[in-house]
Amino acid sequence: MKRYEYVTIETKGFIGKTIKGHREVIDRYAADGYRYAGYIPVEAIDGNIFKLDLIFEIDC
Repeated sequence: MKRYEYVTIETKGFIGKTIKGHREVIDRYAADGYRYAGYIPVEAIDGNIFKLDLIFEIDC
């Protein structure tokens, strides 16, 4: 069985969006034994992603 954790990341800027801090989050969860499983856009307008959830999994 697996357990999942979700971390919301917000993009910055309007044109030419950037994402900051995602690598640190992935590294922190990896150090705790989690595996990066993917992401889900949770807030998007006209194809522009404003928020996304990083998904991590770990065996229970």
